Order: sequence, then structure tokens, then C-alpha cells
Amino acid sequence: NVITSFILHPRMNCSKNPDFILLGLFRDPEKQQFLFGLFLALYLLSLLGNLLFLLAIFADIHLHTPMYFFLSQLSLVDVCLTSTTVPKILEDLWTNNRFISFTGCLAQLYFFVVFANMDNLLLTAMAIDRYAAICRPLHYPLLMTPCRCGLLVGGSWGVAYSDSLIQTLLLTRLSFYTNQEIPHFFCDFYPLLRLSSSDTHLNEDLMMVLTALLRISPLLCIVSSYAHIFHAVARVPSTQGKKKALATCSSHLSMVILFYSTVFATYLKPTSTSCSSGELVSAVMYTLVTPTLNPFIYSLRNKDVKSSLKMVLGMESSWD
Repeated sequence: NVITSFILHPRMNCSKNPDFILLGLFRDPEKQQFLFGLFLALYLLSLLGNLLFLLAIFADIHLHTPMYFFLSQLSLVDVCLTSTTVPKILEDLWTNNRFISFTGCLAQLYFFVVFANMDNLLLTAMAIDRYAAICRPLHYPLLMTPCRCGLLVGGSWGVAYSDSLIQTLLLTRLSFYTNQEIPHFFCDFYPLLRLSSSDTHLNEDLMMVLTALLRISPLLCIVSSYAHIFHAVARVPSTQGKKKALATCSSHLSMVILFYSTVFATYLKPTSTSCSSGELVSAVMYTLVTPTLNPFIYSLRNKDVKSSLKMVLGMESSWD
């Protein structure tokens, strides 16, 4: 009976290199057409916004400061983050071919975790930069030198790659039934662990440790930085001085709130057997909407960036 079942039902064979089926968001053809247009528009807007923001920073020497260096890295990471997941989503919606190989799934997962980690670590680096600028203004040029900023970003890349490599390699030891359905629109750790026929305790325990080190610790660092910033601003005697100090942090704080609120909404219930519609919407916010909004959050509130963008787009002379 076991042999007969094995032959008659090859789709349920346990394999180290299975194919998966991404269920996506909706199966209704009309909704899929709408989603294709929406995702394509957001993706193009994300690419345009982030690349223009990068070009504006590169073109204006006045924006060659630590804060804008971190922002340029964030824009680059956001382009990579959306490009890791959205093209496959668009292909699935357009062709209705939801199959993804085990190798393709691991590759998507690996780069997604790298760039998601970098988003997190860069927001932390920016919080440290704001702390140094507001709480240690006299020492700021010595604290945030180009060399230190480069080391901070380079170290973040190293940590992001190492974390993703460890977790992805550990997934290769697991077995899966072929043609299993992933209740998500891209390959993510928790949906994959739920489908594995192997013991996943090691993966889950390691994920908890790395989450504490690379997600919770940076958040605590950001909270601590802003606690010191608010304390320093509270001691500023003039109302105008307080507004000026807080204005330099408001955009970054908006990005932090948007990023972490979507992350928590997406990953707060890792033990559930399937992804709820709310989790999927949060994942869309996290993987596409947030990277799209980031350059606009900084550009719309910053006169220097708007001036540089006008110069890049030829709307004003560079000699003005």
C-alpha cells in the first residue's frame, strides 16, 4: 500500500528539492488584473522615487553629509527589496503560473532577508546620526566621520548577509512535500517552516535568537536615541529652537513608525497555521508600500532635497 501510494501520488513525495505553489493574495481573475495594475504602478513609483532620490543626493554636493549618505543607502536597499519580490508577483498575476522551485524560493528568501535586515539597520544608523547631531552637536564632525559612516554601513551589510546565509542554509536541511501550497505571495521563513515535514525546532530557536539580536536590539537602540533626543530638545529654551530640532527628526521617526508597525503586524503571529488576510496586507505594506513612501517622506518635507530634485529634473538652473 505504501509503494502504491508513493507511485500513484507522486505530488505528495517528500523531497529536498521540491517545487512550491505561491497562493498569492486572490484567485479571482478580476481581482488579479486589478492587483497586477496596482503592484506594477507601485513598483514603478518605488523605482522612480528611490532612483531620483539617489540621483538628487549624488548630484548636490551640499547633500554629501552623513544623514544623506544613510538615506542614499536606504533608497538603494529599498530598490533591491522591492525588486526581490515584486517581479515574481507580477509574473504570477500575469501568467497565473504560481510555481516556484526550491532553489528559486531560497534565493528569493535569502535576498529578501538581506535587504529587510539592511532597512532595519540603516534606520538604526540614522537614529544614531540624529542623536549625535542634536545631543552632541560640537562633537558631531568627529563622531560621524566619512570613515565611521562607511564602517557602520559596511558592518551592517556584513551582518545582514551573515544572518540571511545562516538561516537560509539551515532551511536546506529540511524536507518538504513537492507541490505544496505556500499561503503567501512570496517565499518567507514562517510559511516555509509550517510546511516542512522535518523537525524545525532548531530553525525556530535560531530565528528567535537572531530576531532578538537583529530586530529587537536595533529597535531598542532607536528608542534609546530618541529618548535622549527628546530630553535634549526639552531643555532648549525657545519654542522655535525646539521646532527646528524636532523637524530634523520627524521624517526619520515617520519612517521608523511605518516600518516597525508593518513588521509587527506581519510577524506578530508566527505560529498560526496560515496567513490571514490582515497579515498579507501588512506584508504588502512592508515589502512594497513602505519602500515606495520612504523617498517621498523625506523629499516632501525637505527644502534641500526638493531644490536638488528640481535641479536634476531641469526645473531650475544649477546656478540659481
